[in-house]
Amino acid sequence: MKILRKRPRTLIFLTLAVVAAVTATIAIAIRANRMETVSPRDARDRVAAGTAVPPGQVDCRKAKCIALTFDGNPGEPTDRLMDLLKQYQAPSTFFLEGRRIHKFPEVVRRMARDGHEIGDHTWTHAVLTDVSDAQIRDELRRTARAISGITGSEPTLMRPPQGRTDDRVSKVAAGLGMAQVLWTVTAKDYETDDSALITKRVLDGADRDGIILLHPLHKGTVPAMPSILKALNKQGYTFVTISQLLAPSEAEPGKIYR
Repeated sequence: MKILRKRPRTLIFLTLAVVAAVTATIAIAIRANRMETVSPRDARDRVAAGTAVPPGQVDCRKAKCIALTFDGNPGEPTDRLMDLLKQYQAPSTFFLEGRRIHKFPEVVRRMARDGHEIGDHTWTHAVLTDVSDAQIRDELRRTARAISGITGSEPTLMRPPQGRTDDRVSKVAAGLGMAQVLWTVTAKDYETDDSALITKRVLDGADRDGIILLHPLHKGTVPAMPSILKALNKQGYTFVTISQLLAPSEAEPGKIYR
């Protein structure tokens, strides 16, 4: 009878020990894979005092800046979006998927012509942490070449799909001369067509030096833009591209900015 009493107690102790070991392992893994990010303000602060921004460019050390960024293919309704951005003098950053760029060359040319920044969002929207180094390189390089073939300039910024990145992705991006850009606010417009909700999410999260993530191809996004642009403008924000947000610093290949 004594043995029967001890077994459950022993099993409990063993179970607790296993749970503790697993928890510790997960905690170590999380710490090991936590990626260091650099904020725009920190990037600017690392530049020597007195360094000037390029002539004619906004100085976000003085202005209340915010960066609108748009992910996806450059198809309809991107032209309508750019009309709105032009109306509100809102240069933005477009992270483009490569596989359909050739179908919309005039849209991509207009992005460059209107003063928007163009970044790399991979060829097929692959989750880069789940593929080989060779595929990461191919996804980014093919898109960079497609953008360059249309605009004459290769992108120096990339955004990993779903924001999924790690040391391998950073290393490959660095080798291709690209910095990574995440975000501080997402409207989660891929979950809803409700333009009022998209607007609320953006405005609730907006802050100085913020990076806003939106997706033009989702139905509720472009209809939300007039309200977003008008409200942010009224709150005193100056719209800038990612590179302008970092200036007079420059994005460092492989680094992750957020």
